[in-house]
Amino acid sequence: MRTTEGVVQGFRQHGNAVFRGIPYAPPPVGALRFAAPGPAPRWAGTRRTTEFGPAAPQSGPAPTGATDGTDWLTLNVCTPDPGAAGLPVLVWIHGGAFISGTSGDPMYDPATLAGAGLVVVSINYRVGAEGFALFEGAPANRGLLDQIAALHWVRRNVAAFGGDPDRVTVAGQSAGAGSVAALLTMTSARGLFRRAITHSVPGNHCTPALAAQVAAALADRLGTVPTATALADVTPGALAEAVTSLGTDLADHHPHWGRLARTSVAVYPVVDGQVLTETPWPALSSGRADGVELLVGHTRDEFRLFSVMSGRLGRFTDRDADTALELFAPGPDGADAYRAALPRATPDALVETVYSDALFRMPSLHLAEANVAAGGTSFLFELGLAAPGLGGGLGACHSLDVPLAFGTLDSPVGRQLLGEPPSPEAVAVSRELQQAWLRFATTGDPGWAAYHPDRQLTRVLDAPSATVPYPEQSSRRIWDGRSPAPFDLDEAGPSPDCNY
Repeated sequence: MRTTEGVVQGFRQHGNAVFRGIPYAPPPVGALRFAAPGPAPRWAGTRRTTEFGPAAPQSGPAPTGATDGTDWLTLNVCTPDPGAAGLPVLVWIHGGAFISGTSGDPMYDPATLAGAGLVVVSINYRVGAEGFALFEGAPANRGLLDQIAALHWVRRNVAAFGGDPDRVTVAGQSAGAGSVAALLTMTSARGLFRRAITHSVPGNHCTPALAAQVAAALADRLGTVPTATALADVTPGALAEAVTSLGTDLADHHPHWGRLARTSVAVYPVVDGQVLTETPWPALSSGRADGVELLVGHTRDEFRLFSVMSGRLGRFTDRDADTALELFAPGPDGADAYRAALPRATPDALVETVYSDALFRMPSLHLAEANVAAGGTSFLFELGLAAPGLGGGLGACHSLDVPLAFGTLDSPVGRQLLGEPPSPEAVAVSRELQQAWLRFATTGDPGWAAYHPDRQLTRVLDAPSATVPYPEQSSRRIWDGRSPAPFDLDEAGPSPDCNY
Protein backbone atom coordinates (compact mmCIF):
# COMPACT_ATOMS: atom_id res chain seq x y z
CA MET A 1 0.00 0.00 0.00
CA ARG A 2 1.43 3.38 -1.02
CA THR A 3 0.96 6.38 1.25
CA THR A 4 2.22 9.90 0.61
CA GLU A 5 5.18 9.14 2.90
CA GLY A 6 6.12 5.71 1.56
CA VAL A 7 4.98 2.15 0.93
CA VAL A 8 3.58 0.10 3.84
CA GLN A 9 3.08 -3.63 4.08
CA GLY A 10 0.40 -4.94 6.44
CA PHE A 11 -1.31 -8.29 6.83
CA ARG A 12 -4.70 -9.98 6.52
CA GLN A 13 -6.75 -10.77 9.62
CA HIS A 14 -10.41 -11.80 9.90
CA GLY A 15 -10.92 -10.83 6.27
CA ASN A 16 -9.61 -7.28 6.73
CA ALA A 17 -6.37 -5.65 5.64
CA VAL A 18 -4.53 -4.44 8.75
CA PHE A 19 -1.68 -1.92 9.01
CA ARG A 20 -0.20 -1.04 12.41
CA GLY A 21 2.33 1.44 13.71
CA ILE A 22 2.37 3.85 10.77
CA PRO A 23 4.10 7.07 11.87
CA TYR A 24 2.12 10.27 11.33
CA ALA A 25 4.78 12.48 12.93
CA PRO A 26 8.41 11.94 14.02
CA PRO A 27 9.17 10.70 17.54
CA PRO A 28 8.70 13.68 19.91
CA VAL A 29 11.99 13.20 21.72
CA GLY A 30 15.39 14.89 21.71
CA ALA A 31 15.14 18.28 20.03
CA LEU A 32 11.44 17.63 19.29
CA ARG A 33 10.45 16.93 22.88
CA PHE A 34 7.55 19.10 24.10
CA ALA A 35 7.24 20.55 20.58
CA ALA A 36 4.24 20.52 18.28
CA PRO A 37 4.23 17.39 16.09
CA GLY A 38 6.54 17.66 13.11
CA PRO A 39 5.93 16.59 9.48
CA ALA A 40 5.33 12.90 8.95
CA PRO A 41 8.60 11.08 8.22
CA ARG A 42 9.24 9.62 4.79
CA TRP A 43 11.05 6.40 3.96
CA ALA A 44 12.39 4.52 0.97
CA GLY A 45 11.46 0.94 0.19
CA THR A 46 8.68 -0.91 1.98
CA ARG A 47 7.92 -0.40 5.67
CA ARG A 48 6.50 -3.40 7.53
CA THR A 49 3.49 -2.26 9.56
CA THR A 50 2.47 -5.34 11.48
CA GLU A 51 3.03 -4.26 15.10
CA PHE A 52 1.41 -1.54 17.17
CA GLY A 53 3.62 1.43 17.88
CA PRO A 54 4.72 2.02 21.47
CA ALA A 55 2.39 3.97 23.72
CA ALA A 56 3.42 7.35 25.03
CA PRO A 57 4.76 7.24 28.61
CA GLN A 58 1.95 6.11 30.89
CA SER A 59 0.92 7.49 34.27
CA GLY A 60 -1.65 6.51 36.86
CA PRO A 61 -2.33 3.40 38.91
CA ALA A 62 -3.19 1.21 35.92
CA PRO A 63 -1.21 2.15 32.78
CA THR A 64 -2.47 0.22 29.77
CA GLY A 65 0.19 0.38 27.10
CA ALA A 66 3.72 -0.87 26.54
CA THR A 67 6.11 2.06 26.27
CA ASP A 68 9.24 0.46 24.80
CA GLY A 69 10.60 2.79 22.15
CA THR A 70 10.01 6.45 21.38
CA ASP A 71 7.94 6.29 18.18
CA TRP A 72 4.82 7.33 20.11
CA LEU A 73 3.02 9.10 17.28
CA THR A 74 1.70 6.26 15.16
CA LEU A 75 -1.66 5.10 13.91
CA ASN A 76 -3.30 1.92 12.70
CA VAL A 77 -5.63 1.25 9.77
CA CYS A 78 -8.05 -1.65 9.41
CA THR A 79 -9.95 -1.74 6.13
CA PRO A 80 -12.36 -4.31 4.71
CA ASP A 81 -11.30 -3.53 1.14
CA PRO A 82 -8.20 -1.46 0.33
CA GLY A 83 -9.22 -1.58 -3.33
CA ALA A 84 -12.57 0.04 -2.67
CA ALA A 85 -13.39 3.73 -2.98
CA GLY A 86 -15.48 5.97 -0.78
CA LEU A 87 -15.94 3.82 2.32
CA PRO A 88 -16.88 5.73 5.49
CA VAL A 89 -13.99 6.31 7.89
CA LEU A 90 -13.98 6.11 11.70
CA VAL A 91 -11.01 7.66 13.54
CA TRP A 92 -10.81 6.40 17.14
CA ILE A 93 -9.18 8.43 19.94
CA HIS A 94 -8.63 6.32 23.04
CA GLY A 95 -9.44 7.33 26.60
CA GLY A 96 -7.35 7.00 29.75
CA ALA A 97 -7.85 10.15 31.87
CA PHE A 98 -5.47 12.07 29.58
CA ILE A 99 -2.56 10.25 31.31
CA SER A 100 -2.66 6.71 29.89
CA GLY A 101 -4.10 4.53 27.15
CA THR A 102 -3.11 3.04 23.82
CA SER A 103 -4.74 2.28 20.50
CA GLY A 104 -3.54 -1.31 20.81
CA ASP A 105 -5.91 -2.19 23.66
CA PRO A 106 -7.80 -5.39 22.66
CA MET A 107 -11.03 -3.64 23.68
CA TYR A 108 -10.55 -1.43 20.60
CA ASP A 109 -10.10 -4.30 18.12
CA PRO A 110 -11.67 -2.87 14.92
CA ALA A 111 -12.28 -6.20 13.17
CA THR A 112 -16.06 -6.26 13.62
CA LEU A 113 -16.60 -2.64 12.63
CA ALA A 114 -14.29 -2.94 9.62
CA GLY A 115 -16.02 -6.14 8.60
CA ALA A 116 -19.29 -4.20 8.54
CA GLY A 117 -17.88 -1.69 6.07
CA LEU A 118 -15.91 0.97 7.93
CA VAL A 119 -12.28 1.93 7.44
CA VAL A 120 -11.17 2.20 11.09
CA VAL A 121 -8.16 4.32 12.04
CA SER A 122 -6.93 4.36 15.66
CA ILE A 123 -4.20 6.63 16.94
CA ASN A 124 -1.63 6.97 19.70
CA TYR A 125 -0.95 10.47 20.99
CA ARG A 126 1.01 12.06 23.82
CA VAL A 127 -0.67 11.76 27.20
CA GLY A 128 0.23 12.89 30.71
CA ALA A 129 2.91 15.56 31.08
CA GLU A 130 4.32 14.88 27.62
CA GLY A 131 0.98 15.78 26.06
CA PHE A 132 -0.82 18.14 28.40
CA ALA A 133 1.36 19.73 31.11
CA LEU A 134 1.80 23.48 30.69
CA PHE A 135 5.55 24.07 30.44
CA GLU A 136 7.17 27.38 29.63
CA GLY A 137 8.65 27.30 26.15
CA ALA A 138 6.31 24.58 24.86
CA PRO A 139 2.91 24.78 23.15
CA ALA A 140 -0.03 23.82 25.33
CA ASN A 141 -2.20 20.78 24.65
CA ARG A 142 0.38 18.91 22.62
CA GLY A 143 -1.81 15.80 22.77
CA LEU A 144 -4.57 17.64 20.91
CA LEU A 145 -2.04 18.87 18.35
CA ASP A 146 -0.97 15.25 17.84
CA GLN A 147 -4.58 14.30 17.15
CA ILE A 148 -4.88 17.04 14.55
CA ALA A 149 -1.66 15.84 12.89
CA ALA A 150 -3.13 12.33 12.72
CA LEU A 151 -6.31 13.70 11.14
CA HIS A 152 -4.19 15.46 8.51
CA TRP A 153 -2.53 12.09 7.77
CA VAL A 154 -5.99 10.57 7.36
CA ARG A 155 -7.01 13.38 5.04
CA ARG A 156 -3.95 12.75 2.85
CA ASN A 157 -3.90 8.97 2.87
CA VAL A 158 -7.17 7.27 3.73
CA ALA A 159 -8.33 7.07 0.11
CA ALA A 160 -5.44 4.66 -0.55
CA PHE A 161 -7.03 2.31 2.00
CA GLY A 162 -10.51 2.53 0.44
CA GLY A 163 -11.80 5.36 2.62
CA ASP A 164 -13.52 8.62 1.75
CA PRO A 165 -11.60 11.61 3.20
CA ASP A 166 -14.84 13.61 3.06
CA ARG A 167 -16.72 11.08 5.20
CA VAL A 168 -14.56 10.97 8.31
CA THR A 169 -16.16 10.47 11.72
CA VAL A 170 -13.92 11.16 14.71
CA ALA A 171 -14.89 9.17 17.80
CA GLY A 172 -13.75 8.74 21.40
CA GLN A 173 -14.78 7.76 24.90
CA SER A 174 -13.99 9.46 28.21
CA ALA A 175 -10.74 11.41 27.70
CA GLY A 176 -11.05 10.51 24.02
CA ALA A 177 -14.53 12.05 23.99
CA GLY A 178 -13.17 15.13 25.73
CA SER A 179 -10.57 15.34 22.97
CA VAL A 180 -13.25 15.08 20.30
CA ALA A 181 -15.30 17.79 22.03
CA ALA A 182 -12.24 20.06 21.96
CA LEU A 183 -11.61 19.29 18.29
CA LEU A 184 -15.17 20.39 17.49
CA THR A 185 -14.24 23.95 18.46
CA MET A 186 -10.61 24.22 17.29
CA THR A 187 -10.17 26.18 14.08
CA SER A 188 -7.09 24.10 13.21
CA ALA A 189 -9.29 20.97 13.09
CA ARG A 190 -11.93 22.37 10.75
CA GLY A 191 -12.41 20.44 7.55
CA LEU A 192 -10.65 17.35 8.89
CA PHE A 193 -13.81 15.45 9.85
CA ARG A 194 -17.51 15.55 9.06
CA ARG A 195 -19.14 13.80 12.01
CA ALA A 196 -18.32 13.07 15.64
CA ILE A 197 -19.11 10.38 18.22
CA THR A 198 -18.54 11.11 21.91
CA HIS A 199 -19.18 8.61 24.72
CA SER A 200 -19.01 9.89 28.33
CA VAL A 201 -17.71 13.38 27.67
CA PRO A 202 -15.69 14.64 30.67
CA GLY A 203 -16.05 18.25 31.72
CA ASN A 204 -12.46 18.65 32.86
CA HIS A 205 -10.12 21.42 31.77
CA CYS A 206 -7.63 23.58 33.66
CA THR A 207 -7.11 27.31 33.73
CA PRO A 208 -3.57 28.45 32.89
CA ALA A 209 -3.06 29.62 36.48
CA LEU A 210 -3.79 26.19 37.92
CA ALA A 211 -1.93 24.37 35.14
CA ALA A 212 1.15 26.49 35.86
CA GLN A 213 1.08 25.45 39.53
CA VAL A 214 0.69 21.80 38.55
CA ALA A 215 3.71 22.09 36.23
CA ALA A 216 5.74 23.72 39.00
CA ALA A 217 4.81 20.92 41.41
CA LEU A 218 5.85 18.28 38.87
CA ALA A 219 9.17 20.01 38.24
CA ASP A 220 9.81 20.41 41.96
CA ARG A 221 9.44 16.65 42.43
CA LEU A 222 12.15 16.21 39.82
CA GLY A 223 14.48 18.86 41.24
CA THR A 224 14.14 21.27 38.35
CA VAL A 225 11.98 24.11 37.02
CA PRO A 226 8.87 23.88 34.78
CA THR A 227 10.43 24.87 31.47
CA ALA A 228 10.74 22.76 28.36
CA THR A 229 14.49 23.35 28.32
CA ALA A 230 15.05 22.21 31.90
CA LEU A 231 12.72 19.21 31.66
CA ALA A 232 14.36 18.00 28.46
CA ASP A 233 17.03 16.51 30.74
CA VAL A 234 14.42 14.46 32.64
CA THR A 235 13.68 11.05 31.14
CA PRO A 236 10.11 10.51 29.90
CA GLY A 237 9.71 7.64 32.36
CA ALA A 238 10.69 9.79 35.32
CA LEU A 239 8.31 12.54 34.24
CA ALA A 240 5.47 10.03 33.89
CA GLU A 241 6.22 8.67 37.37
CA ALA A 242 6.06 12.21 38.75
CA VAL A 243 2.56 12.59 37.28
CA THR A 244 1.55 9.36 39.02
CA SER A 245 2.98 10.36 42.39
CA LEU A 246 1.48 13.84 42.21
CA GLY A 247 -1.93 12.33 41.48
CA THR A 248 -1.60 10.09 44.53
CA ASP A 249 -0.75 13.04 46.77
CA LEU A 250 -3.23 15.59 45.42
CA ALA A 251 -5.82 15.43 48.18
CA ASP A 252 -3.34 15.59 51.06
CA HIS A 253 -0.92 18.20 49.78
CA HIS A 254 -2.84 20.45 47.41
CA PRO A 255 -6.25 21.29 48.93
CA HIS A 256 -6.04 24.79 47.43
CA TRP A 257 -6.39 23.14 44.02
CA GLY A 258 -10.01 22.45 44.95
CA ARG A 259 -12.03 20.15 42.70
CA LEU A 260 -8.90 19.04 40.91
CA ALA A 261 -7.30 17.88 44.14
CA ARG A 262 -9.17 14.60 44.47
CA THR A 263 -9.59 13.54 40.85
CA SER A 264 -6.32 11.57 41.19
CA VAL A 265 -5.20 13.28 37.98
CA ALA A 266 -3.38 16.61 37.88
CA VAL A 267 -2.89 17.04 34.14
CA TYR A 268 -5.77 17.98 31.84
CA PRO A 269 -6.25 20.03 28.67
CA VAL A 270 -5.60 23.71 29.36
CA VAL A 271 -7.75 26.58 28.19
CA ASP A 272 -4.63 28.42 27.13
CA GLY A 273 -6.20 30.94 24.76
CA GLN A 274 -4.26 29.78 21.72
CA VAL A 275 -4.46 26.06 21.04
CA LEU A 276 -7.70 25.81 23.04
CA THR A 277 -9.35 29.20 23.30
CA GLU A 278 -12.33 28.13 25.42
CA THR A 279 -14.22 25.07 26.57
CA PRO A 280 -16.52 23.40 24.02
CA TRP A 281 -19.88 24.28 25.55
CA PRO A 282 -19.77 28.09 25.36
CA ALA A 283 -17.90 27.95 22.05
CA LEU A 284 -20.74 25.97 20.47
CA SER A 285 -23.72 27.54 22.23
CA SER A 286 -22.50 31.06 21.44
CA GLY A 287 -22.01 30.34 17.75
CA ARG A 288 -18.23 30.74 17.86
CA ALA A 289 -17.96 27.15 16.56
CA ASP A 290 -20.07 25.38 13.96
CA GLY A 291 -22.29 22.44 14.83
CA VAL A 292 -21.80 19.04 13.20
CA GLU A 293 -23.61 15.73 13.03
CA LEU A 294 -22.97 14.44 16.56
CA LEU A 295 -23.74 11.13 18.27
CA VAL A 296 -23.27 11.60 22.01
CA GLY A 297 -24.11 9.47 25.01
CA HIS A 298 -23.29 8.39 28.51
CA THR A 299 -23.94 5.43 30.78
CA ARG A 300 -26.60 5.50 33.50
CA ASP A 301 -24.24 4.71 36.39
CA GLU A 302 -21.05 6.49 35.28
CA PHE A 303 -19.43 6.82 38.70
CA ARG A 304 -20.14 3.26 39.87
CA LEU A 305 -16.93 1.97 38.31
CA PHE A 306 -14.86 4.33 40.45
CA SER A 307 -16.82 3.49 43.59
CA VAL A 308 -16.01 -0.17 43.03
CA MET A 309 -12.36 0.41 42.04
CA SER A 310 -11.72 2.53 45.14
CA GLY A 311 -13.44 0.05 47.47
CA ARG A 312 -15.90 2.74 48.58
CA LEU A 313 -19.11 1.23 47.18
CA GLY A 314 -21.60 1.01 50.02
CA ARG A 315 -19.26 2.90 52.38
CA PHE A 316 -19.80 6.56 51.52
CA THR A 317 -20.77 8.66 54.52
CA ASP A 318 -22.98 11.69 55.05
CA ARG A 319 -19.81 13.77 55.10
CA ASP A 320 -18.79 12.37 51.71
CA ALA A 321 -22.19 13.32 50.33
CA ASP A 322 -21.99 16.83 51.81
CA THR A 323 -18.54 17.33 50.29
CA ALA A 324 -19.61 16.07 46.86
CA LEU A 325 -22.56 18.44 46.88
CA GLU A 326 -20.46 21.37 48.09
CA LEU A 327 -17.79 20.97 45.43
CA PHE A 328 -19.57 19.56 42.41
CA ALA A 329 -23.24 20.54 42.56
CA PRO A 330 -23.71 23.67 40.45
CA GLY A 331 -23.84 26.83 42.52
CA PRO A 332 -25.34 28.60 44.22
CA ASP A 333 -28.31 26.34 44.98
CA GLY A 334 -27.34 23.02 43.42
CA ALA A 335 -26.78 21.20 46.72
CA ASP A 336 -30.26 22.10 47.97
CA ALA A 337 -31.73 21.16 44.60
CA TYR A 338 -30.16 17.68 44.76
CA ARG A 339 -31.44 17.09 48.28
CA ALA A 340 -34.92 18.24 47.29
CA ALA A 341 -34.91 15.99 44.20
CA LEU A 342 -33.58 12.97 46.15
CA PRO A 343 -35.04 13.35 49.66
CA ARG A 344 -34.61 9.67 50.61
CA ALA A 345 -31.26 9.08 48.91
CA THR A 346 -28.52 7.28 50.79
CA PRO A 347 -25.03 8.84 50.92
CA ASP A 348 -23.96 6.37 48.22
CA ALA A 349 -26.81 7.42 45.95
CA LEU A 350 -26.10 11.12 46.44
CA VAL A 351 -22.36 10.76 45.84
CA GLU A 352 -22.82 8.63 42.73
CA THR A 353 -25.53 10.87 41.28
CA VAL A 354 -23.58 14.09 41.80
CA TYR A 355 -20.33 12.67 40.44
CA SER A 356 -21.97 10.89 37.52
CA ASP A 357 -23.66 14.16 36.60
CA ALA A 358 -20.71 16.50 37.11
CA LEU A 359 -18.05 14.32 35.51
CA PHE A 360 -19.84 12.79 32.52
CA ARG A 361 -23.62 12.87 32.22
CA MET A 362 -24.23 16.60 32.18
CA PRO A 363 -21.17 17.46 30.06
CA SER A 364 -22.46 14.91 27.52
CA LEU A 365 -26.02 16.23 27.61
CA HIS A 366 -24.89 19.84 27.36
CA LEU A 367 -22.61 19.02 24.43
CA ALA A 368 -25.61 17.61 22.57
CA GLU A 369 -27.62 20.75 23.35
CA ALA A 370 -24.78 23.14 22.50
CA ASN A 371 -24.23 21.39 19.18
CA VAL A 372 -27.91 21.89 18.33
CA ALA A 373 -27.62 25.56 19.29
CA ALA A 374 -24.64 25.82 16.91
CA GLY A 375 -26.77 24.54 14.03
CA GLY A 376 -25.73 20.89 14.21
CA THR A 377 -27.77 17.73 14.58
CA SER A 378 -27.35 15.73 17.80
CA PHE A 379 -28.40 12.19 18.62
CA LEU A 380 -28.35 11.28 22.31
CA PHE A 381 -28.25 7.92 24.08
CA GLU A 382 -27.97 6.55 27.60
CA LEU A 383 -26.68 3.03 28.22
CA GLY A 384 -28.97 1.39 30.76
CA LEU A 385 -27.80 -2.21 30.44
CA ALA A 386 -26.25 -3.34 33.72
CA ALA A 387 -22.93 -5.18 33.73
CA PRO A 388 -23.11 -8.60 35.41
CA GLY A 389 -19.35 -8.75 36.05
CA LEU A 390 -17.64 -8.33 39.44
CA GLY A 391 -20.64 -9.63 41.32
CA GLY A 392 -23.21 -7.50 39.50
CA GLY A 393 -22.45 -4.33 41.44
CA LEU A 394 -21.19 -2.27 38.51
CA GLY A 395 -24.53 -1.30 37.03
CA ALA A 396 -24.36 0.52 33.71
CA CYS A 397 -20.89 1.79 34.56
CA HIS A 398 -18.30 3.97 32.86
CA SER A 399 -16.53 2.19 29.94
CA LEU A 400 -19.15 -0.55 29.60
CA ASP A 401 -20.21 0.98 26.29
CA VAL A 402 -16.78 0.54 24.67
CA PRO A 403 -16.67 -3.27 24.23
CA LEU A 404 -20.35 -3.11 23.28
CA ALA A 405 -19.66 -0.59 20.51
CA PHE A 406 -16.60 -2.41 19.16
CA GLY A 407 -18.17 -5.84 19.54
CA THR A 408 -15.20 -6.93 21.66
CA LEU A 409 -17.22 -8.75 24.31
CA ASP A 410 -14.50 -11.41 24.42
CA SER A 411 -11.68 -8.93 25.18
CA PRO A 412 -10.25 -8.99 28.71
CA VAL A 413 -12.26 -5.91 29.74
CA GLY A 414 -15.33 -7.20 27.93
CA ARG A 415 -15.21 -10.52 29.78
CA GLN A 416 -14.58 -8.77 33.10
CA LEU A 417 -17.58 -6.48 32.69
CA LEU A 418 -20.02 -8.66 30.77
CA GLY A 419 -19.13 -12.18 31.83
CA GLU A 420 -18.21 -15.21 29.80
CA PRO A 421 -20.22 -15.92 27.80
CA PRO A 422 -22.05 -12.58 27.59
CA SER A 423 -25.81 -12.63 28.07
CA PRO A 424 -28.16 -12.52 25.08
CA GLU A 425 -29.21 -9.06 26.26
CA ALA A 426 -25.62 -7.82 26.12
CA VAL A 427 -25.17 -9.29 22.65
CA ALA A 428 -28.36 -7.57 21.46
CA VAL A 429 -27.33 -4.17 22.86
CA SER A 430 -23.86 -4.60 21.36
CA ARG A 431 -25.35 -5.25 17.94
CA GLU A 432 -27.61 -2.21 18.22
CA LEU A 433 -24.77 0.09 19.23
CA GLN A 434 -22.50 -1.23 16.47
CA GLN A 435 -25.25 -0.66 13.93
CA ALA A 436 -25.79 2.84 15.30
CA TRP A 437 -22.10 3.64 14.79
CA LEU A 438 -22.12 2.14 11.29
CA ARG A 439 -25.28 3.96 10.21
CA PHE A 440 -24.13 7.23 11.73
CA ALA A 441 -20.67 7.11 10.12
CA THR A 442 -22.30 6.23 6.78
CA THR A 443 -25.38 8.47 6.72
CA GLY A 444 -25.33 10.73 9.79
CA ASP A 445 -28.38 8.96 11.29
CA PRO A 446 -27.87 6.26 13.99
CA GLY A 447 -31.44 4.98 13.71
CA TRP A 448 -33.43 7.03 16.22
CA ALA A 449 -34.87 10.53 16.40
CA ALA A 450 -32.55 13.50 16.75
CA TYR A 451 -32.33 15.25 20.10
CA HIS A 452 -33.98 18.63 20.48
CA PRO A 453 -34.21 20.52 23.78
CA ASP A 454 -38.02 20.73 23.46
CA ARG A 455 -38.68 16.97 23.14
CA GLN A 456 -35.35 15.67 24.52
CA LEU A 457 -35.68 12.32 22.73
CA THR A 458 -33.00 9.89 23.87
CA ARG A 459 -32.27 6.29 22.98
CA VAL A 460 -31.99 4.18 26.13
CA LEU A 461 -29.90 1.13 25.21
CA ASP A 462 -31.17 -1.76 27.30
CA ALA A 463 -33.13 -4.98 27.05
CA PRO A 464 -35.33 -3.85 25.42
CA SER A 465 -34.16 -0.48 24.11
CA ALA A 466 -36.54 2.45 23.72
CA THR A 467 -36.56 6.07 22.54
CA VAL A 468 -37.95 8.22 25.35
CA PRO A 469 -37.56 11.75 26.77
CA TYR A 470 -34.20 12.19 28.48
CA PRO A 471 -34.36 9.88 31.53
CA GLU A 472 -32.30 11.94 34.01
CA GLN A 473 -34.80 14.79 34.28
CA SER A 474 -34.06 15.93 37.83
CA SER A 475 -30.35 16.22 37.02
CA ARG A 476 -31.12 18.04 33.80
CA ARG A 477 -33.18 20.63 35.66
CA ILE A 478 -30.51 21.12 38.33
CA TRP A 479 -27.83 21.70 35.72
CA ASP A 480 -29.93 23.70 33.27
CA GLY A 481 -27.79 26.50 31.84
CA ARG A 482 -24.72 25.51 33.85
CA SER A 483 -21.96 24.10 31.69
CA PRO A 484 -18.75 22.73 33.23
CA ALA A 485 -16.24 25.36 34.30
CA PRO A 486 -12.48 24.70 34.13
CA PHE A 487 -10.69 23.64 37.29
CA ASP A 488 -9.17 26.70 38.89
CA LEU A 489 -7.32 27.84 41.99
CA ASP A 490 -8.91 28.89 45.29
CA GLU A 491 -11.50 26.14 45.43
CA ALA A 492 -11.37 24.42 48.80
CA GLY A 493 -12.21 21.01 50.17
CA PRO A 494 -11.75 17.30 49.40
CA SER A 495 -13.93 14.96 47.40
CA PRO A 496 -14.12 11.20 46.76
CA ASP A 497 -11.38 9.73 44.60
CA CYS A 498 -12.11 9.26 40.92
CA ASN A 499 -10.12 8.71 37.76
CA TYR A 500 -11.20 8.31 34.16
